[in-house]
Amino acid sequence: MVVLRKALPDDVYAMAHIEHAAFSDPWPASGFRELLAASAARVTIADRAGTIVGYTVMMIAADEAELANIAVRDTERGLGLGRRLLDAALAAAVGEGVRWVYLEVRESNAAARGLYTSAGFTVIGRRARYYDKPTEDALLMRWDAPA
Repeated sequence: MVVLRKALPDDVYAMAHIEHAAFSDPWPASGFRELLAASAARVTIADRAGTIVGYTVMMIAADEAELANIAVRDTERGLGLGRRLLDAALAAAVGEGVRWVYLEVRESNAAARGLYTSAGFTVIGRRARYYDKPTEDALLMRWDAPA
């Protein structure tokens, strides 16, 4: 059973480990530590029997939010955990009065794009050469909260 909960300082190392395995240009552990202290950040952990298996990072400002990061441990992919984390983040954002959630995704990341599209995100733009390692465009996507 996986429990979703607020991230704690002791979770930083596990989050950084998942981040390094999931992304070619990962955030450092220090970035996660800083996020936990930021009032705008909402960091949620997926915990399976004491093991961190995924997380989301959302930044909220007024009635807008950015899904800054979502990652799932490689052994947990394909089991619906990414969708569960995403749905929980969107529900929490709506609970805080958010009307729009934005994100960037690598154009080549078909799995993530499929997840976001299935959750109701639409492509609204492109950020040229947004990503490094390798250099690649990002698609800018937006989700509109239900009226």
